[in-house]
Amino acid sequence: MNFGSLKTNLLQHPDKKVRFVLPDGDPIPAEFHVTEVGHVVKTFVDCGGCVRRQESCLLQTWVGDGDPDHRLSAGKLAHILGLASSVIPSEDLEVEVEYEPCAVAQYKIEGADAGGNEIRFQLGHKRTDCLAREACGLATEGSERGCCEEAAKCC
Repeated sequence: MNFGSLKTNLLQHPDKKVRFVLPDGDPIPAEFHVTEVGHVVKTFVDCGGCVRRQESCLLQTWVGDGDPDHRLSAGKLAHILGLASSVIPSEDLEVEVEYEPCAVAQYKIEGADAGGNEIRFQLGHKRTDCLAREACGLATEGSERGCCEEAAKCC
């Protein structure tokens, strides 16, 4: 889901509470806070030597020890995103949610569903992939194996 779609979903349901649901179906605890909204730019060289750039909007969530009654409304999160618009260069940037259940992990937002008193955002796993399949001698489509599993041709 991109930044613009996220804001639209929130503004359509300003009084609902926001829930993020992890890929396994468990929700991030309801008392979470959004502590950062950032523009993340990653410039890197893939295993085939190609320089690449990826950009995203990252929402950092945090569950505090001393605030069990905290509940973030869609309207409040929309307001926070509005404040962050000055650092988010495009409404088209994909949004990722960062959460630390045991180790810090990032999830993409796959969809939204408003029902009852909540708007639930379904989170999905991010996946690694070989971005230089031809240079590594790998199939360009249909392969779920990474280049390092293919006799270390490129890694």
